[in-house]
Amino acid sequence: MEMHTDVLLVTANVGSLFDNVGEIEGDWLREFFTTVHMYKPRFVALHFQEVGGKDYMMNMGHAENFFCSIESSSEMADFDRVCVYVDSHFKAVDSFTALGSMYFIHKSLKNIQQYDFNVNEFKAVSGHNKYVGSLEGVTSMEKEKFPKNFWPDFKWSRKGYMRTRWLIHNQGLDLVNVHLFHDASNLIACNSSPSVYSANRKKALRYVINRISESSYSPLPFFLFGDFNFRLDTLSLVQNLSMSAEIQKVKKDSSNEVEKIIYEEKDNDHKVLLHIETKLFAYLHQAMFRENNGKELLKYDKETSAFHDVITEEEIHFPPSYPYSEDYTKPTQYMNTRCPAWCDRILMSHSARDIIHRREEDENGVVYDTLGSNICMGDHKPVFLFFPMKTITH
Repeated sequence: MEMHTDVLLVTANVGSLFDNVGEIEGDWLREFFTTVHMYKPRFVALHFQEVGGKDYMMNMGHAENFFCSIESSSEMADFDRVCVYVDSHFKAVDSFTALGSMYFIHKSLKNIQQYDFNVNEFKAVSGHNKYVGSLEGVTSMEKEKFPKNFWPDFKWSRKGYMRTRWLIHNQGLDLVNVHLFHDASNLIACNSSPSVYSANRKKALRYVINRISESSYSPLPFFLFGDFNFRLDTLSLVQNLSMSAEIQKVKKDSSNEVEKIIYEEKDNDHKVLLHIETKLFAYLHQAMFRENNGKELLKYDKETSAFHDVITEEEIHFPPSYPYSEDYTKPTQYMNTRCPAWCDRILMSHSARDIIHRREEDENGVVYDTLGSNICMGDHKPVFLFFPMKTITH
């Protein structure tokens, strides 16, 4: 007999929370707890990236307190089994990913098991299981930092993936926390379509999908959710935005290298329409990125298209999730550091999509949205997917 278990998946790049200690955290937690209260899931998966922020050596202690505040909160008291994995051992340079994953199981959910990758079998889950540090030897999850030789031309950074495997009412699934590479320079991102950064992310995502699809463990439906750092096709977008503009390229004195590109309107007093530098993307009509939830820009969101054979996604009806202002008085404003994009996503295998139960009479059965749309959540708005999952009872 088929039944349904309500599931909430959340991905959040929380670097800002630790780079601005104490300023954002209270509102962030309140938004998360409100969402849990609203949807009343039986199983919650939280995937974090950039745990500890940029200055992780200083902030990792605070990050661990943040995890504790979620785990021990009264709002989560009805979740009597908790599994926490925090890769916080930054001294292990070869393996440190700054990923954190938390899983909450409601007291009403009886039939659930978690996979042990060492003995290749599912085991019952009980109590609070917390692993913080290097995660070396933890057998209920798999973690990998992307190999250094993957991208010899780019700075090696704390990017990788972490996987756990679950059996909920006899329905197996993999949950994979992912953090891919960002665009280091807006100028380089504008050079080609697709950009060199996009090509790197494509390679990394293919690597992750291949790893979790290997036959050493029977492949299961999977959800990949994290900060994919997907960007809009910047070259195509800029060409479209500046069709009627005059272009001025400013080069460094000492070399022929372009350090800024300025697009001025031909009329309108030659107002600067768009100004691009390595870490500046200032567009005159910034409201466009949130207009109609950015719907007009989705045609430039192309990075998942190479994977349509293996992954899919719910329709996006929310504005780009990054880069929001970290000023708590400007929760809906983007910073002009990068072109806004849907970096934070919840992707799934086609077999995972098949286990989402869609209630015909209730259009709100599946919800794909951001957390805290009108509240400062840091530079990334967390993204969540709520859905009833088809499960099997014998």
